[in-house]
Amino acid sequence: MEFSLPKLDRVKQRTQLSRLNRGIVEQTDLPTRGRYQDQFDNLEKHTQWGIDVLEKYIKFVKERTEIEISYAKQLRNLSKKYQPKKNSKEEEEYKYTSCKAFLATLNEMNDYAGQHEVISENMTCQITAELARYVQELKQERKSHFHEGRKAQQHIETCWKQLEASKRRFERDCKEADRAQQYFEKMDADINVTKADVEKARSQAQLRHQMAEESKGEYSSILQKFNHEQHEHYYTHIPNIFQKIQDMEERRIVRIGESMKTFAEVDRQVIPIIGKCLDGITKAAESIDQQNDSQLVIEAFKSGFEPPGDIDFEDFTQPMKRTVSESSLSNSRGDGKSEPKFGGKSKGKLWPFIKKNKGGGPEDFSNLPPEQRRKKLQQKVDELNRDIQKEMDQRDALTKMKDVYIKNPQMGDPASVDHRLAELGQNMEKLRLEVQKFEGWLAEVEGRLPMRTEQTRRQSGLYETQNTSAVNNCAQDRESSPDGSYTEEQSQESEMKVPATDFDDEFDDEEPLPTIGTCKALYTFEGQNEGTISVAEGEMLYVIEEDKGDGWTRIRRNEDEEGYVPTSYVEVYLDKNAKDVSQITSENL
Repeated sequence: MEFSLPKLDRVKQRTQLSRLNRGIVEQTDLPTRGRYQDQFDNLEKHTQWGIDVLEKYIKFVKERTEIEISYAKQLRNLSKKYQPKKNSKEEEEYKYTSCKAFLATLNEMNDYAGQHEVISENMTCQITAELARYVQELKQERKSHFHEGRKAQQHIETCWKQLEASKRRFERDCKEADRAQQYFEKMDADINVTKADVEKARSQAQLRHQMAEESKGEYSSILQKFNHEQHEHYYTHIPNIFQKIQDMEERRIVRIGESMKTFAEVDRQVIPIIGKCLDGITKAAESIDQQNDSQLVIEAFKSGFEPPGDIDFEDFTQPMKRTVSESSLSNSRGDGKSEPKFGGKSKGKLWPFIKKNKGGGPEDFSNLPPEQRRKKLQQKVDELNRDIQKEMDQRDALTKMKDVYIKNPQMGDPASVDHRLAELGQNMEKLRLEVQKFEGWLAEVEGRLPMRTEQTRRQSGLYETQNTSAVNNCAQDRESSPDGSYTEEQSQESEMKVPATDFDDEFDDEEPLPTIGTCKALYTFEGQNEGTISVAEGEMLYVIEEDKGDGWTRIRRNEDEEGYVPTSYVEVYLDKNAKDVSQITSENL
């Protein structure tokens, strides 16, 4: 039995094969396949740029914290620089309200600097450290998302390659089946071909057709699978990955916005405290009391002297009484007053050739006005009492140590501290004597003790004894110093001692200077130097030379005693008040 395919069926089969091939090509033509890969590249660049922006902001905040730390350090150094040094003159100045206000300002500035340190610390903890940690997490998340995207892309690429291979195999099988069918038709139409050859060609055509059908089924199955995978890829996997990347990027944007808010909030948190610092400065400024400061200056520098009395009219038309008996002058001196230290050939040569003591003044501060002297003596007494207290504390500590050594000989020798205890006892005794001495002077100034006698009068050492060679030259060299003492600039020749010559005798033969008035001693003055004379408070004396502007007045007690005293220590009565000393004493005492 001869087998042959109907001609119509063969044409139809070829048509179906061609149509199937054409449909497959149309379905697998995917023009949008590479577009998502391009988007992944763009997103990868954009997200990396976002991380760079975040790191740039972290660097900005870090530099801001460094500036705050540096500014705080400079403010602290500035405050420390102008703080008063302990045990210095500057510390004494801070008793004035203006200086106290300045000290309060320095302290407030120190607190102000502390707030900038708080800003730096909070920005470091709340922004820099947190963002640095977040950047690391962001990099890991970004890496994970793009790895997932590349993995999905590789999967769809693999599916696409499988589909291409299946398509090419189906196409090849269809072409083989078509050629086998054409060969069979050719053999069937040829009358010279044996039946066996025709059957063989038929079998081959059927086999090829069967293989094409199988390739078609396989290709169709793979195509359906690919279409499903492709749909999942483009409508599920890739959108999910893109959404994760979008969420990640939006969180980054939100995070940097929150950091900027924190940046402002850190500053805002310290504003109330900074405001309190500024309020403290304002309050300190308002506490300045100019009247109080002025009163402190008055208390610090007031001398205690009484203002001088009115200057009497000098009537040159009346004869002046210039003679005085020695006995009357002697009787005018108060009881217990010291005898004059200068006598003999003192008249005519008594000039205050005085140089300031290089030791810094007498021990009892007698060179100072009464009020200033009282303050200095009080300060000295307080200082000595503090020293005594320190010595007592050391003694008590050593005594306790000695007791411990006695109870526990292995800890030390009790006799080892005896020498030091003896030294402390001697030191305390010396300090107590010093305190008694200064308290005596203080009591005298405050009027608690009677006036001292010559035997108890201390040697002040305010001035250095100095001989001169010529009276007229030394008078011109005399000049006053700011503290009321007097200094002079002399050559080496004037500082040398000059022996007595006939030149001195010429002055001895001179007539004594006439008296031009009288004076009353307001304070006790000890004339310890050549050219000066000692006077007692309330004593009446004669004036023989007025103050020439150098702060000294020349007075006379009797024919053999005359010299200079500070003008501020006496009250002068000129002309009409120049009367007998005994009368003046009876009128004023």
